[in-house]
Amino acid sequence: MNNVNLGTLYGVSVGTGDPELITVKGLRLLQKTKIIAFPAGINNQLGIAQQIITQWLQSTQITVPLDFPYVRNKAILQAAWHKSANIVWQYLQKGEDVAFACEGDISFYSTFTHLATTLKQLEPTVKIATIPGVCSLVAAVSDLGIPLTINHQRLTVLPALYTVKELETALDTAEVVVLLKVSSVYRQVWHILQQRQLLEYSFVVEKATLSDRKIYTNLINHPDLQLPYFSLLVVKCDQKQ
Repeated sequence: MNNVNLGTLYGVSVGTGDPELITVKGLRLLQKTKIIAFPAGINNQLGIAQQIITQWLQSTQITVPLDFPYVRNKAILQAAWHKSANIVWQYLQKGEDVAFACEGDISFYSTFTHLATTLKQLEPTVKIATIPGVCSLVAAVSDLGIPLTINHQRLTVLPALYTVKELETALDTAEVVVLLKVSSVYRQVWHILQQRQLLEYSFVVEKATLSDRKIYTNLINHPDLQLPYFSLLVVKCDQKQ
């Protein structure tokens, strides 16, 4: 196959919600690329990445929502990744560039990684480039008005569905712990923080940088928060000392 004229897949980080958090380079790519892909929203709603970029797009650009289901079943996920990769490939093989807008940073627990990896399996010579941006944990501490780390503080970041043992280890070994997508385990985490007397030094941010974001400080009075999927928790372990 002659791949000289293949298009390039660009992974463009678009920040966590505020449309102005896109880098100049990312915005330039979004505005000059004809084909714009992004994760589809659920229940006929716009996805967050699409909401972020809509004001920057022109009516002449082609938008391509791709389905990335929020499930843990590996077979379902892989089938969705392959379907999305094949959709993108239809444009790339015609020499069209595709810009994939991804919430947060493109390399930080990103949907784009699955798309790019699957596409490479489909066609190893495909060209892929990524544009970094603002990820959720730095956006959240900006909303809180506190630094993420200072001096020699050790930082541990745990993704969703961590075990109690992993959390205990993180709290034992790091000065700052960030728990991503904490909604499904919040009550369990709250009790662990209560036992360690860390609630006073813990913070929750939901929908960081969005207009409807919510911030909770000193979690002593918040044992039963009903949090959305895009929520994270920051623990400043060393402040207790």
